[in-house]
Amino acid sequence: MRILLMGHPNVGKSAVFNRLTGARVTESNYPGTTVDYTKGRVRIEGDSFEIIDVPGAFSLEPKDKAEEVAVKMLEENKEAVAICVIDASKMERGLYLALQVIEKGYPVVIALNMWDVAQDKNIEIDVKELEDILTVPVVPVTAISGEGIRELALRIKEASLVKIEKIIEKAGN
Repeated sequence: MRILLMGHPNVGKSAVFNRLTGARVTESNYPGTTVDYTKGRVRIEGDSFEIIDVPGAFSLEPKDKAEEVAVKMLEENKEAVAICVIDASKMERGLYLALQVIEKGYPVVIALNMWDVAQDKNIEIDVKELEDILTVPVVPVTAISGEGIRELALRIKEASLVKIEKIIEKAGN
């Protein structure tokens, strides 16, 4: 299984990537571009996954080369789990991209990164309610310290199961 880290620039995707992979990385250019992306591997409960730190994007309607590459990587990896990394202190900004990825039918886990910053600013987020509304796992993390990264990793498989349940539910209707 492949994992794609999606999100705006400067939300801490690379910090999440480094925590999940232990910084075992390969940096490459997407074919035909000068846009970089990073690949690595992560082991979760004995299973090995390839993880890709996708170039930063604000939406799935590309306005620059990096967003074009992000969209293309998502389209080329239909079975991947997308971890949508959102700055928890500016959550409304990141939700647009996350909702687009969810609407496309990808299995998604939302990582509310910079959780410590949100708490310092007295921003209250009801994680359980957000999970219920979006119907995807939502995990508060502080990638810089590693807080929440283990739970994030463990919830990746859950995201795949949620997608399977949605497919079964649609088939039954």
